[in-house]
Amino acid sequence: MRILKHTLLCSAAALSAASAAQAADLPVKKAVPIEYVRVCGAYGAGFFYIPGTDTCLRLSGRARFEGGYMTSYSRQNGSNVGDTSGYQGRMRINLDARTQTAYGTLRAFVRLDAGSRTGYSGVGQSGTQQRIGQAFPALGIDQFGRASQFVNVDKAFIQFAGMTAGRASSFFDFYAHDFEFAGATLGSDIASTNLLAYTATLGNGLSATISAEDPVFRRSVIFSQTNNPGGVTVNSNLVNFAQSQSPAEVFIGYTGGVPTRYSFVDVIQRSRMPDFVGALRLDQAWGSAQVSAAVHELNVGNVANGAGTGTGSNISIPHASNSYGWAVQGGLKINTPFIAPGDALYLQGAYGSGSQMYTGYCAFSGCYSQNPTTIQGQKFAQYFNDATVNPFTGQMEQSTSFTATASYLHYWTPEWRSAFFGSYGEMSYGSGARLAQGAAFALSNPAGANSFGVNAVGVPGTRFFQLSEALRDTYQFVAGGSIIWSPVKDLDIGVEGFYTQIGVKNGRVIDRDKSPTAYANVAGINNGTFVPRTTTADSVSTFRFRVQRDF
Repeated sequence: MRILKHTLLCSAAALSAASAAQAADLPVKKAVPIEYVRVCGAYGAGFFYIPGTDTCLRLSGRARFEGGYMTSYSRQNGSNVGDTSGYQGRMRINLDARTQTAYGTLRAFVRLDAGSRTGYSGVGQSGTQQRIGQAFPALGIDQFGRASQFVNVDKAFIQFAGMTAGRASSFFDFYAHDFEFAGATLGSDIASTNLLAYTATLGNGLSATISAEDPVFRRSVIFSQTNNPGGVTVNSNLVNFAQSQSPAEVFIGYTGGVPTRYSFVDVIQRSRMPDFVGALRLDQAWGSAQVSAAVHELNVGNVANGAGTGTGSNISIPHASNSYGWAVQGGLKINTPFIAPGDALYLQGAYGSGSQMYTGYCAFSGCYSQNPTTIQGQKFAQYFNDATVNPFTGQMEQSTSFTATASYLHYWTPEWRSAFFGSYGEMSYGSGARLAQGAAFALSNPAGANSFGVNAVGVPGTRFFQLSEALRDTYQFVAGGSIIWSPVKDLDIGVEGFYTQIGVKNGRVIDRDKSPTAYANVAGINNGTFVPRTTTADSVSTFRFRVQRDF
């Protein structure tokens, strides 16, 4: 037994030695070092280094619920007419990447906004966003015009050595509805446009910027009387859905000095020259100030048919020369911590010719359409055309517009704050614009025509001409306020209400709500057998409730 035990112990020792020798010959596996995410403090809170790089990244975002109510005065046929409520859920994702270089900070910023919207135009769904391809309408029987999905590449720009390139906010803008939910006050607010800009820092908070910007997002339709002749209704607005041409009449033949032959030019604008924007800005502890200016090209096509329609000798109508609109704006922000910490006052005014989108006159009613109608059961529509084509000369005649806005933010306590805001604006056309378009209408429509589209000016000297809404000089007034509770950091729960009034500056117009068949009974209006109801103004009250969390 002793011999057996000794033998087993020796064998075990030998096997252990052999195993140790074999183990010594095998490669040793080392653990991969763990690279922990490091905080980057160079650019403020929330930044961290992307592992393996010297680039700092900040991820942030937003979630929002919003419900709204707008008074309605009509239950007539038509998309949205009679709707009073709307709802939406929105999301936002931000990525901010920065790297320090020998030329300064290299920054790339991207922001994606998306949402689901239902209900009345405004909070529920937006014809404005659909018109520029940022929202997609539902097609169901009860959903069409009342539901849409919203997706927008709101930001995607690079900043380097004073250059900004990509999709960003226009450098023309200043206030941009900073204190509002709905953004109903009149003023320029192009949060998303494509641009290439250079900013020079001049010292002491002063900077100067020159920017070439995408003109598509600043275009208002050039007037056309035959625009959407069928009166197709989409999202409660007479809009030009997927329209490939928009004709405007021009005279190409005369008999005895009277126009007797006409043709058309297509007034859908082509993309040619960018808009040029310049801004001078001052930022100080007391607040900010900015003066900005813009130049905006308007263009139309050639005469569609040289032979035209009608009698009389043909004449050579000049090709409509490009026309350049312009706008100027001044803005002032004053911090008022002596009233309460965080308080601030914005004052802003803009004036433009042939550039309505720069003055922001369409902010409430809706942009990118000739005559939108945001108010449910609206009595008449405003016209937002940048220009008309004079049928006698074939040349463009620009409209003018101006807006003025004031907005004040006040903190009652660190958790409770309110905004109070108001604006006023006017839009005007040349004194002869309606007469010239009326002359074109008289020639291009049969004398016995009884039904005209809402875009028709009518025949000068008739009762319908006096009452039609097309190309009327209008004004708009907005006033409102909000109360917001922030029980914890970056959480807002609040409600906003505002009142909007639109009106004509002179005369009266047909009340579409009280006389919905008026535009189909023009002969009766002119001979006195049909007397439509008329109005000088329309108004609406709107309320929104919002819950929003930023992170």
